Amino acid sequence: MRALVVGASGHLGGEVARLAAAAGADVAGTSTTGASGWSRLDITDREAVRALVSRVRPAVVVNAAYRADSWAICADGAAHVALAATEAGARLVHVSSDALHGGRPEPYGDDAVPTPIYPYGVAKAAAETAVAAIDPAAVLVRTSLIVGDERSKQVRFALDLVTGRTRGALFSDMVRCPIDATDLAAALLELAASGYRGLINVAGPQATSRAELGRLVAKRYGLDPAAVPVCTIAESDLTAGAAEVRLDSTRATGLLKTPLRGVAEVLGVA
Repeated sequence: MRALVVGASGHLGGEVARLAAAAGADVAGTSTTGASGWSRLDITDREAVRALVSRVRPAVVVNAAYRADSWAICADGAAHVALAATEAGARLVHVSSDALHGGRPEPYGDDAVPTPIYPYGVAKAAAETAVAAIDPAAVLVRTSLIVGDERSKQVRFALDLVTGRTRGALFSDMVRCPIDATDLAAALLELAASGYRGLINVAGPQATSRAELGRLVAKRYGLDPAAVPVCTIAESDLTAGAAEVRLDSTRATGLLKTPLRGVAEVLGVA
């Protein structure tokens, strides 16, 4: 099987590529710079995307590319990838985000209607609409904060805060369901090989505040959890996302063989 990983130079995309290759797939990947030997690709260029997919002729395409401040990458780029995958007859797995939810105490089901409250969430919601319209057979995977080793932006930021390399704080009242990058990558490949189509939540089972996540990261690296700077969303002068976004991944855990571990277990501090 030939697989194309769009965004293979990122943490998640790199894990998808690594696991696919380990399973015997012929893996091609893309990055914006051509890093790590992957093909250089600007997914905002529709014709470039179509040309690359036509040349690679993958059976599976996993789109893990994103940039939180770019509508062109998150929304337009997702549509370009979906169009090219459909033209090539490839199975498409699109990685979406819990950022498209506005926040509430109750968990969000797989098919919950997006209620985005900031630009990144709006772009991810638009991407889902485009991908589903172009390729109704595609899998659209809504996920949460991606953790694991120091390739994780969440892990690096927490370490930078606790060691004083950067200034800021982690919100005590912003809750998410972090997931390990390797667990998520394995789930994406398992979904690619399945007959599943449409929306599905794939996130960790342990709802955790960003502040608590930072403390767990500090503990994992032998640092003082009490040294993690913490504040509430209201106390911050930053534009924050939704407060409480819990993804209900019951459907995924019933469907997949891949275990979705809680963040404490992932970080080895359970």
